Amino acid sequence: MSRSTHNTDYQLLLSILKTARKRVGVSQVELAERLGNTQTFVSKCERGERRIDAVELVEFAEALGVPPQELLSEYLDKRSSGPFAHSGKTRSRI
Repeated sequence: MSRSTHNTDYQLLLSILKTARKRVGVSQVELAERLGNTQTFVSKCERGERRIDAVELVEFAEALGVPPQELLSEYLDKRSSGPFAHSGKTRSRI
């Protein structure tokens, strides 16, 4: 399992998170205020300079007013249609 923030799957998750933020009309500054953090923190997370964990993902979702399950479902749906979906390759499992 790759821990890199440049991993394709991780980049997909970040894309979904950023799209959700824009969809609900929240700026990075406003999201940062809701999280009790800085705009720089949000920017670094969205760009993959800072890796977010599961707890932070839930906090981001709640700050956006989006159910965390919705973000994860979207991620899993898009991931399953990604490059490994039909190639016969397997992903490492925990």
